Amino acid sequence: MIKSRDLIIHFSLRSRGLLPTSKDTATMSMNFGLTSEQEAMLHHVRTLLDDVCTMEYAAKCDAALTPPREAFNALAKNGWLGLIAPEEYGGASGTPTDLALLLEETGNHFEELGLWLFRNFTYGCYAVLKHGTDEQKQRIVPGVVKGELSFAFALTEPDSGSDAAALRTRAVIDGDHFVVNGRKQFTSGMDIADYALVALRTNDLGKKQLGISTLLVPTKLPGIEVRKIPTLGQHAIGTTEVTFTNVRVPRTALLGQLDQGWSICEDTLRYERLCLSAVRIGAARRAFEFALEYAKTRHQFGKPIGSFQVTQHKFADMKVMLDTSWTMIRRYAWLMENDQAQRADTAVIKYYIAESYKTISDMCLQILGGYGYCMEYPMQRFFRDSRLATIGGGTSEIQKNIIAGSLGL
Repeated sequence: MIKSRDLIIHFSLRSRGLLPTSKDTATMSMNFGLTSEQEAMLHHVRTLLDDVCTMEYAAKCDAALTPPREAFNALAKNGWLGLIAPEEYGGASGTPTDLALLLEETGNHFEELGLWLFRNFTYGCYAVLKHGTDEQKQRIVPGVVKGELSFAFALTEPDSGSDAAALRTRAVIDGDHFVVNGRKQFTSGMDIADYALVALRTNDLGKKQLGISTLLVPTKLPGIEVRKIPTLGQHAIGTTEVTFTNVRVPRTALLGQLDQGWSICEDTLRYERLCLSAVRIGAARRAFEFALEYAKTRHQFGKPIGSFQVTQHKFADMKVMLDTSWTMIRRYAWLMENDQAQRADTAVIKYYIAESYKTISDMCLQILGGYGYCMEYPMQRFFRDSRLATIGGGTSEIQKNIIAGSLGL
């Protein structure tokens, strides 16, 4: 039996050119087949999560409003939180395709577990590795790889939702520190995070995208107040409101260049949407699988409800959405690996998969009928959680604006 540590070593060998990568085998054409190491990774992660992250465990975390720490720690112990980090930081140098596969499987077991992982991969690994100093990388990335550090992203403010760059939270330089004042809204996972990547204004330079900087802020600094926001779904971790009152942040926390943080935000959001989409299509697949099993065993009028054409057509529609979504994820990951991903590509994948997840969860609940409406069945959780998909991380309406703009409209 292949162990997770063997797989991590295998990924590391591939990163040093000693094994072929998906980019090597599909530089000019997309290859939708899985490598043997990817298949082994999925088998290991699926087996692990089947044991530590059952549907009953997810329901317990959701009902108790507690994060899935046991499942998170199990993934960390087996080395999977270091999938995309370079070997020098204890990671495996995995590709965007590798990450999408891991997050899809994690989301299939519990969406909020997948979202916890995606925040760490995106803000704690990707953003720091691409834009951070050597000191920041050495201080932060090994802790993320080991599961010792968790991350949040503080971008949205009470008056800057879809107008994301209209930031009022401000940092003023005072000697060796920034002094931060302001308020952030819908900062998911802040209450369990050790660091937050905070986007804020450091200068007024006319255009609102200018004069924005990004800071790697320790969440336990004096002056930071975190309030959990009760929401329809995402109960295990959820989201928060964060208030900064004269918070002194060392100037060494600056990620990238002063006043040039908006480009980091945009770059990070492109990576975020691959991760979010993979997690959510994994959750949609689990809802689909649950409803499919129900349709095969639930009898009405003397036969399974899955034998009725109206039900069959629902499953056919959902199957098309799932397959199309996964193809889009694989394509987007390939574009990222080949440095070809454009802003419109990001909007397309975010829009389609968010809408598909919401539609699939709604159709699955309808198939379960009254049982789908009951809290003791898991379908209500998929229905509640999926509603955020078309709102958080950029609304569907904003994505359609971006897509239309790419067409010259």
